[in-house]
Amino acid sequence: MEHIRCLIIGSGPAGYTAAIYAGRANLSPVVYEGIQPGGQLTITTEVENFPGYPEGIAGPELMDDLRKQAERFGTEIRNAIATKADLSKRPYKITFDDDTTVEAETVIIATGATAKYLGLEDEKKYAGMGVSACATCDGFFYRKKTVVVVGGGDTACEEAIYLAGLASKVYLLVRKPYLRASKIMQERVLENPKIEVLFEHNAEGLFGENGVEGVHVVKRKGETDEEHYDITADGFFLAIGHKPNSEIFSPWVKTDETGYIITEGDSPRTGIPGVFAAGDVADPHYRQAITAAASGCKAAIEAERYLVENKL
Repeated sequence: MEHIRCLIIGSGPAGYTAAIYAGRANLSPVVYEGIQPGGQLTITTEVENFPGYPEGIAGPELMDDLRKQAERFGTEIRNAIATKADLSKRPYKITFDDDTTVEAETVIIATGATAKYLGLEDEKKYAGMGVSACATCDGFFYRKKTVVVVGGGDTACEEAIYLAGLASKVYLLVRKPYLRASKIMQERVLENPKIEVLFEHNAEGLFGENGVEGVHVVKRKGETDEEHYDITADGFFLAIGHKPNSEIFSPWVKTDETGYIITEGDSPRTGIPGVFAAGDVADPHYRQAITAAASGCKAAIEAERYLVENKL
């Protein structure tokens, strides 16, 4: 069985940054790219808030730069998905969908989180053309425009409030007749003159020639007074949650009720010696490329220290 000193699972900003630091420390890191090589930024058109790119950069291009930088320092990058983990004792065993199993002295889990979508075909059709699951990432492009936010919890309310600071109008589509968000968030949304909450509304589809121009909605779906109509909008933001990709590790590491890996304090340590978590898989709050990269840096430094201290 192949023996690896530093195994990195995932290839977003966290995984690639961990690889850069681990490579420079001569840990001979191996990265398995996972279900979405390059992570969520590969489906983002323009990234304007990552330091070092004053003119902005396309998401796929940014991830390609990080990948090349990791390879420059000796990282081996492989295309396979982790399907099984045994973290009961070191060396840790990870199995992949190409039927290979490797042993690793240290493991950095950087598998990310997947945004939840409604399942509309139009969400795929307009991906990067008006459909987004991150207001902080893409809100800037909708200054003085009209946007629709889908969701009724704290995340949706936060996104709506953030977008209201940029857009001229924000529609908040809530499928229930009430908001699930905390009382303070509800008050902020309902008191904001730019936000119009549409209770008992569902999105049925999107329309537009070269991008989103509006949303097909249904009010009180299934009821006798069901009503169908269109909302004109430039952007469609999903805020119905994220699903961390932590299932295969959950028997071994602590997770919260949603599945985010719980780390020790502000460190990437999981509680299992030599196993660290970085990026969105352990971050239910920020979910930004820069915070993911920072946590990947910390994970690699911790991995190096662990290997040195244990003479591995």
